[in-house]
Amino acid sequence: MRNLMALLAGGVFGAGLFTSGMTDTTKVQGWLDVFGEWDPTLAFVMGGAILPMFFAWRIAARMKVSRLGTPFPTPRTDALTPNLIIGSTMFGAGWGLTGLCPGPAMAALSYGGVGGLIFLASMVAGMVIARPIKPLLEQRTPEIA
Repeated sequence: MRNLMALLAGGVFGAGLFTSGMTDTTKVQGWLDVFGEWDPTLAFVMGGAILPMFFAWRIAARMKVSRLGTPFPTPRTDALTPNLIIGSTMFGAGWGLTGLCPGPAMAALSYGGVGGLIFLASMVAGMVIARPIKPLLEQRTPEIA
């Protein structure tokens, strides 16, 4: 049942990405081009995601386990860590330069051409490289409170 729900959620997510135009790199880059031909439609996409999740997290906070019986993940700390800062910077730079992030990159594979495939391969390479680098970063830099 858990795998079926994951498949259903992933399918709805992918359909939402496609329907909202989030798999179109020019739409994302248009959102970031505030001094040029700015496209504000991404704000509605974000609002359409943030608003229901606000209520979903409030409901989940009152529950011990999910409807499927699995425990919720433990909340993370609010501390700024080097991993968070570096990862956020890399994510934002990649998103701004290519107009893709992991979800839309996967969804766009079927029609994204060579550029989408290169982005996805680079993203996977970054994930592989991050594992050996992570301990080095954690040794060298303390948490920023």
